[in-house]
Amino acid sequence: MSRPRKIVVIGGVAGGMSAATRLRRLDEKANIVVLERSGFVSYANCGLPYHLSDTIEKRSLLILQNPVSLGARFNLDVRVRHEVLSIDREAKTVTIFDRVWKVTYVEKYDFLVLSPGAAAVMPEGADSKWILAMRTVEDMDKAIAWLYPNPKSAVIVGGGFIGLELAENLLKRGMSVTLIHRGKQLLSYLDPELAIAIAQRVRVAGVDLRLGSAVESFQRTSVTLVGGEVVPADVIFSAMGVKPEITLAVEAGLRIGANGGIWVDDLQRTSDPHIFAVGDAAEKIDAISGDERLATLAGLANRHGHSVANAIAGADTISATPSLGTSIVSFDGLVAATVGWSEKALRASGRKVRVIHTHPADHAAYYPGAQTMRFKLMVDPDTDLILGAQAVGGNGVDKRIDVISTAMFAGITASQLAQLELAYDPQHGSAKDPINMLGYVNRNIAQGLTQVVEWHEIESLSQQGFTIVDVRTEGEHKYGHIAGSVNYPLDVLRDHIQELKGHRVVVYCQVGQRGHTAARVLAQEGIEVFNLNGGYLTYKAGLASIGDQK
Repeated sequence: MSRPRKIVVIGGVAGGMSAATRLRRLDEKANIVVLERSGFVSYANCGLPYHLSDTIEKRSLLILQNPVSLGARFNLDVRVRHEVLSIDREAKTVTIFDRVWKVTYVEKYDFLVLSPGAAAVMPEGADSKWILAMRTVEDMDKAIAWLYPNPKSAVIVGGGFIGLELAENLLKRGMSVTLIHRGKQLLSYLDPELAIAIAQRVRVAGVDLRLGSAVESFQRTSVTLVGGEVVPADVIFSAMGVKPEITLAVEAGLRIGANGGIWVDDLQRTSDPHIFAVGDAAEKIDAISGDERLATLAGLANRHGHSVANAIAGADTISATPSLGTSIVSFDGLVAATVGWSEKALRASGRKVRVIHTHPADHAAYYPGAQTMRFKLMVDPDTDLILGAQAVGGNGVDKRIDVISTAMFAGITASQLAQLELAYDPQHGSAKDPINMLGYVNRNIAQGLTQVVEWHEIESLSQQGFTIVDVRTEGEHKYGHIAGSVNYPLDVLRDHIQELKGHRVVVYCQVGQRGHTAARVLAQEGIEVFNLNGGYLTYKAGLASIGDQK
């Protein structure tokens, strides 16, 4: 009888542990060793910021397994505080440093799985001893120790997921928070007319938000911005993003991908057939473009870990799932979710795109507590396939983005969204769900029933002589309107047909629905007419985003 295969896994979180436990389920005899540099495995790093405010009260809830429990349940040899120093591909060995006993030893493998993750980006030239990150349990413990004396002020550098989560939880501690972000908007993956809602909520909550700002230098109790302003801070967090941990792979001579991650094939195999890579360190395939990309998503890492285990065990192999980039974050009850590509990314790449804006309620408007969300859908005008979606709002944002993600995975077209049968009662949805409405709007545009213009085109069209018609009520018009527009409410629009004949017209309402009806009325009278996509709400958000970027 041949000896059991030996699989060594480097990294004991998400992808690495998913590969190890799946391998055990497929091969009871395999010798599986998991080496983790830190002191913890199988912990919920996405939940770490919420322990700072005691939203997650018990630290133990974030640590899902430990070496003893994993050994008992899965017969895994899990070794924490063991750092892999090098890989010898020819000998099929790894050299390991035991950080507890301070000894170095060598371990052989038949297959090696790399899951080293990604490291937090820290400011260059700054003393990392007093700049905090939020990537590992040790990072969280260090932050808790610094926060124990109840400091009053914090500076956070970086306006992505972690930056927002840190800001929210430090506010809950009663601290004053300054959030410094080099970009012109928060959450760069969103388009600006949606991202502005997050910035507004952040400011209303009390955060001193500095967009388009950069730190020139860090001091122990302050940061100095480019331009000379000094911002005091009792604690400073770096939330500037992450970079793949690829040192071992580079030194072993493995191929590195175009985006700086470890190159892998569709089974997560590296350029060495006996070495696999998963998680944040490995490159993914973008589901829209088919190109390599980086995606630091826990769910994706877990699924790719399964793919690795199947490949090693010789089970039915399933190609690793391409990444749609489905993600979600919230701040003070406002949720931002996205899937696929943004409009700005599509246009920058030269892709044609049809854009849909809607502002639906999360459930029937007549049922108490309905919340409005801002929804945006990106569609390929040639194939009608969905290229991306974004939503910002409260309740219901998460499930709608999940439906769009599922539709994209399944190849359901944008127009077919109108046909989906989704759960409805007045407190959970609408008879025409927001997803259905996206399909209806897209189909109207695709079939030529309505021509639309975007919020950023209004000024140019007005200068070209288009007549801008507000079809909302007189009260809505007085409360706020596009400069230079005339107010012909929809219910009396037919009385003004003769005044509009011979003119090129743009109609708008609050969200676009009445505008569609108005456009159909005028088009059937022979008038060249366009509807403002997403209505006045989208127009206002767009203008606000421009002002925020200046």
